[in-house]
Amino acid sequence: MPHAAAFGVAPEAASRAAIFGARRPARRARRRAARRSAEPRAHPFFLRHDAAVRRYPDAQVQLTDRLTSGVRAALAKAGLPEPEECAWEVPRQAEHGDYATNVPMVLARAARRAPRQIADLVVKNFPPMTEVERLEVAGPGFVNVFLAPAWCAGALAEILAAGAEYGRGESQAGQRIRLEFVSANPTGPLVIVNARAAAIGDALARLLRGQGARVTTEFYVNDAGNQFEALARSFEARVRQELGEPATLPENGYPGEYLVDLAKTYRAEGGGLMSGAPERERIEHFGRYAVARMVEAQRRILGEYGVEFDVWSSEQGDVRDRRLPEKILEEFAKRGLSYEQDGALWFRSSDREEAGDDKDRVLRRSSGEPTYFAVDIAYHEHVKFAAADRLINLLGPDHHGYVARMKAAMQALGHPPESFEVMLVQLVTLLRDGQPVRMSKRRGEFVLMEELLEEVGRDAARFTFLTRRHDSPLEFDLAVATRRSSDNPVYYVQYVYARIRSIFRQAAEQGIAVPRPTDVDTSPLVEPADLALIKWLLQFPELVRGAARAREPHRVAYWLQELAGEFHAWYKNHRVIQEDVRLMHARLALCATVATVVHNGLDLLGVSAPESM
Repeated sequence: MPHAAAFGVAPEAASRAAIFGARRPARRARRRAARRSAEPRAHPFFLRHDAAVRRYPDAQVQLTDRLTSGVRAALAKAGLPEPEECAWEVPRQAEHGDYATNVPMVLARAARRAPRQIADLVVKNFPPMTEVERLEVAGPGFVNVFLAPAWCAGALAEILAAGAEYGRGESQAGQRIRLEFVSANPTGPLVIVNARAAAIGDALARLLRGQGARVTTEFYVNDAGNQFEALARSFEARVRQELGEPATLPENGYPGEYLVDLAKTYRAEGGGLMSGAPERERIEHFGRYAVARMVEAQRRILGEYGVEFDVWSSEQGDVRDRRLPEKILEEFAKRGLSYEQDGALWFRSSDREEAGDDKDRVLRRSSGEPTYFAVDIAYHEHVKFAAADRLINLLGPDHHGYVARMKAAMQALGHPPESFEVMLVQLVTLLRDGQPVRMSKRRGEFVLMEELLEEVGRDAARFTFLTRRHDSPLEFDLAVATRRSSDNPVYYVQYVYARIRSIFRQAAEQGIAVPRPTDVDTSPLVEPADLALIKWLLQFPELVRGAARAREPHRVAYWLQELAGEFHAWYKNHRVIQEDVRLMHARLALCATVATVVHNGLDLLGVSAPESM
């Protein structure tokens, strides 16, 4: 992360809930930005705060926290009850203020007063704040807050001083979170939906860590059970074919050409057929070899994507070999959570109505083998919860039935409902100029993650996957993702940073002495468009906090696109390098602040901020 000084050096040294919930497409935002006047409109978002007063270092205090403290102080002075929470809205129209709250309407019943009377008392008793120019009562009982222009301009120094820390907070401090994502079966290469899950999971981990949580990221390798055996038999058949022996794939085998390639590698390494060895020994041999090579390839591709996991867990080594499934079955029996029927052991899942499961589930088959469900319960209870207070699993859309039964099991074991979360990541449709395409060279039924990255690159892939909610299907247009224009959302955002770097290079080339942005007098920033851009930057900490709380990293991507639209429109209508030195320095400081926030936002998404484009 470049410090503020990187944007202000002597020439010789230069080389809402949140958008917070808004869903405007970036293309429409860009069209709107292109035709808006010099005074951009505000956009609505909602912010919530509990009634407790938080105390942070100055650089971490968020504007809405300050406003909430003012409302609380006014209510206390007026002898009115405190609200459980204080919600703030950014009005659509500038004449309605910069922030608005409906607290008077919320308190009307408890205070036994009309909302407008409460609003009048809030305005009358609101303590003086350098941030606030004035307050007004509006409508049935809203309190509108107008920020002081001088304070807004001065806030740039605070943002620049915070640097890479701007946007960070402590809202998730004290939480130990285990975040599992991707966890693709080692039966084949990573595909496009794995790329989406990786982008979402890694960005979520960055968000949570940025809010003070202790996050452990995990990839769980399903290297046991029926799928493992099917992989082992499929690979053995390919090896036999490679060595000139007739062999057919098993009925439930994996026909992908990747196993043909792996068999060639196996042969080149001197691998043999294991002739005469018992079947179980052959399955273990071929299965472990295939899993090791598949996982190795998965780790390499994920590393190229910028995703590194803290823990790679093995179903066989970390669960089955430790006999954890048997341990969990004993615990269920002792607690009266299971019963025998038809030779099988069942979990009383339907007793947990609050979890949403409508029938009981088998834990141990009549053959004596634990089900995958039992193995998963054991892993969550004795491995995951042993090192975390809260679990978050990102799974594919085919796991709907899994969610309710796992919630029931976790609650039955005494874990609070909120301690176990599942996010279902929806599928991806691949397009090129709006038309569906297939791009796999090895087999037409799936799109390899590796091929996607070869075509569009890491940044475009990650950012595109983060432009929609995780639970919404996503259309990924290859043509758009590789386009160097405003239609490409990642290019549109990255170009803000690159353009600002270019402005500072131009200043250096012209021999303009640029002071450190933190030392600049920003009082000349009085135009409505200047102040509107600053107010966007002031939203960032709350945007990040809300995105972490809601587990929605796509909010950051949306907000960055909106900020990009605001900046590009501002830059088009406002000269930065000019004869008025005080105004030039102030606008350079504003540009440096925008660059800082864009860099911080892109970093939360795992996307780079290029110096030039």
